[in-house]
Amino acid sequence: MCEIETTYLVVGGGIAGVTCVETLAILHPEETLTIITASSLVKNVSNVSFYAKTIVKFDVNETEASSLMRIHPNLKIVYDSLKHVDTNSQVAYTHAGDKIKYNVMCICTGGIPRLIRDSHKSKRILGIRDTESVKEFQAKLKTGRKMVIAGNGGIASEIVHATSGIQKVWVIRDDYISATFIDPGAAEFFQNTFRNKELQPEQKTVLRRHVFSEEDEVVSLNKDLKSAALGPDWFRKLEIKKNEKGVQELEIVYKVEINSVEEVSNKEYPLEVKLSNGRIVECDFVISATGVEPAVNFSWDAEPEKAQDGGLAVNEFQQTSMKNIYAAGDVASAAWDYAPHWFQLRLWTQARQMAGMAAKAMHANIMNEDVLQDFCFELFTHCTTLFGYQVILLGKYNAQGLGRDYEILLRMTPNKEYIKLVLQNGKLQGAILIGETDLEEMCENLILDQLDLTSIADHILDPDIDIDDYFD
Repeated sequence: MCEIETTYLVVGGGIAGVTCVETLAILHPEETLTIITASSLVKNVSNVSFYAKTIVKFDVNETEASSLMRIHPNLKIVYDSLKHVDTNSQVAYTHAGDKIKYNVMCICTGGIPRLIRDSHKSKRILGIRDTESVKEFQAKLKTGRKMVIAGNGGIASEIVHATSGIQKVWVIRDDYISATFIDPGAAEFFQNTFRNKELQPEQKTVLRRHVFSEEDEVVSLNKDLKSAALGPDWFRKLEIKKNEKGVQELEIVYKVEINSVEEVSNKEYPLEVKLSNGRIVECDFVISATGVEPAVNFSWDAEPEKAQDGGLAVNEFQQTSMKNIYAAGDVASAAWDYAPHWFQLRLWTQARQMAGMAAKAMHANIMNEDVLQDFCFELFTHCTTLFGYQVILLGKYNAQGLGRDYEILLRMTPNKEYIKLVLQNGKLQGAILIGETDLEEMCENLILDQLDLTSIADHILDPDIDIDDYFD
């Protein structure tokens, strides 16, 4: 047990927590800074590439927490998890009994997997969230013959795409795949790549950077503590098996959910999964990838304001309702009046943006200065990879909040690109760009500037016309 006094306290070693630490190291390196992390491994960002003013692509790396001390000379690392916050005295307590007195604190405890019903009944039901859960998945994958995947977001899509040599039954409650990110048309575009595997984009199978594991560490930690969420490269470490001839590798079951999972004996497979349509699927194990819930897993002396999803409600400066306490990433719920083309979606991109904003606001608080909200909150953007293709989402890419008063411009080249533009009253409101389209900067400018495109709408996606000429 120890007592620490610090100007800045950051809780969490995920992308939000580390981004907050890195930003504070730049803004206020002479002040004391402490981070509480439950794992000796933390997440940081590298290879940041700007496609436009707000469209950013980056890699998420897993690295040693001790490496953060190189960027901040006054950094202290506490390898533990938060137990209690005394907001009146401005003191945080850890499970090991450490007492940390802070001036301002940022909570970046992330999210915990939202597991399917009956997940407590069997070790054959896995939630993919952190490094330890991936090790369990790898062990099951080596010997498994058939798995059921529940969920329709990024992790579920990556599992379906990255694994082979095992039968997969993908159970989704929507009527098309990857509904978190894309529309039915883009889903059909991706499914065509399943049917024509020889035309799929070439995959990067070798990582160009070292991927750390807990075994790389000299720090001995409580293994019951959960580490930070996975980076986007996690699925590249899975061992791929050769497919057996005659095996139908992927079956997608639409508009259903899992009602129950039971372990059975004297049958070909050890699990029976009962779906909401009455069907029973037998399998070796189940992957639950149905999203996360904010991890507010500590106590307070006074209850903070929370959103309906259980996250800590924050204003445009990432401040919670508690004095001198900020929050960022999956644990935070945006409770301010959004810009017209921004909304919250718990993604790596937004965790990084929120944490950077929190650090700026914390610094302004200590320095007694004013701060403005970052420009990145003017436009929703997300750059990722799905099924081997680059995917860029902009603004109201699925016509969120537009009702039925909108029109769509579409261009698709099979196995190459899928472009969807969402217009309302002749102005661009959102876009889905799949493949190497080179349209991201133009779309960003058109959404932010709200130019009337009525006169050129018929030509804007004509591949024979250089649309940039219209705006020179």
